[in-house]
Amino acid sequence: MKHIGKFKISGLLGKGGMGKVFKVEYPVTGKIGALKLLAPEPLLVTLMGEKAVEDLFVSEAITMASIRHPHVVEILDFDWFEKKPYYIMAFYCNNLGTLMGESYATERPSRIIGLERAIRYISQILEGLACLHHRSVIHRDIKPFNILIDDLDNVKICDFGLSKLRNETFRGHKSLKVGTPYYAPPEQEEDPDGVDETADLYSVGVMFFRMVTGRLPDKKLRASDLNPDLDTEWDDFFHKALSPTPGGRYADADAMAEELNRLAQTWTQKKESICQAPLEWFNAPDPQETVPHIRQTPQKVYQSQARDRFDLDELMRPQRLFTNQFEPWSDTLLLDRTTQLIWERSGTRFPVNWKEAQAHVRQLNQDRFQGLDHWRMPTVDELLTLFTPLPQGMGHCLEPVFDTRQHWLWSADQASFTAAWYASLELGFVAANDFSSFYHLKAVCTAPATKG
Repeated sequence: MKHIGKFKISGLLGKGGMGKVFKVEYPVTGKIGALKLLAPEPLLVTLMGEKAVEDLFVSEAITMASIRHPHVVEILDFDWFEKKPYYIMAFYCNNLGTLMGESYATERPSRIIGLERAIRYISQILEGLACLHHRSVIHRDIKPFNILIDDLDNVKICDFGLSKLRNETFRGHKSLKVGTPYYAPPEQEEDPDGVDETADLYSVGVMFFRMVTGRLPDKKLRASDLNPDLDTEWDDFFHKALSPTPGGRYADADAMAEELNRLAQTWTQKKESICQAPLEWFNAPDPQETVPHIRQTPQKVYQSQARDRFDLDELMRPQRLFTNQFEPWSDTLLLDRTTQLIWERSGTRFPVNWKEAQAHVRQLNQDRFQGLDHWRMPTVDELLTLFTPLPQGMGHCLEPVFDTRQHWLWSADQASFTAAWYASLELGFVAANDFSSFYHLKAVCTAPATKG
């Protein structure tokens, strides 16, 4: 199958119990979208019947189309293909599950997201949920993979296949579980029809705990035991958010957001207090006697080879961090004395696809940007030299040397004939995505023997 209706299929993004999600191209314009086609698992059809599954799928599309909010994904089109319904959404190349490094073995540790970014994501999710709940929609499957991240680093709640209207009765077989293990609240497993809005807030609490600790909630460990940036006030927040009973949780999304905002303000004040202390222990490192060899030639590295080839751990993070010695080369360039590499401080102003990133490099060379004509896309090995530890404590006080707006960066290394590797500087991991995804590029070149 190469087309679904007028849309050209360019890849499979994922599949679930009710359908498959494809990456598709619009005719003529080539615009990229995400198409969800009804393709239910046989067991689901056996338990519910074809008509009930189809009705549930159509209901999902209608629910999503009725919501207009900047933090809820928008339905763009709906149609039928070979007697199967499908709908079109905007395409986003990132989701929270991927950023956290969560796998289908949910209980495994995941990557920690910095507290400020985690607060911003959760605040936006709560804004989106407040809108859904106002429209009497209970999502019932809030989890990292159902939180998309757009090109401007804002969240979009998606996947309403398990959502219900207030007082609506679930139409599935009684043996079907509603929600995702670890994220669904206890009462949802017992009575999916009886849950209220606080079920979604419980899921948010689980997700937030995992974002800032890298672990699922554990009765034996508090959040403050796992992250030194957190104190007992955060423990109280999670205790309430993760109450096993609906009555023990925050009353609604607005109440939870209000408490989160208060804690965020307290955290800002705490950080300002920390940063008033002297920073003598952040002295510049001693110069290294020899310049290490960093691979400059692009390679094709398949997913199965990546950890060994790039020297990464199981969460695709570097096994060891590099010691840089940055200094300005010009107003817009930085020289790393350790590697003798010159980097764009900002890079592309807006996210670009991989081919546009190549074009950016060609333009720099054509213009002899800053008097240099040997610019190129960095390899993963070169990007890894820019990784720094996740800021904690005094680490929050260091001014970043690069423009922080460009924290997802393309590399020159390919993962396949249609995909390339990219790096997340802020979260400290490497991943692959297809050429049509949108990330920034910081071009690099080797410093000439003498400046000029």
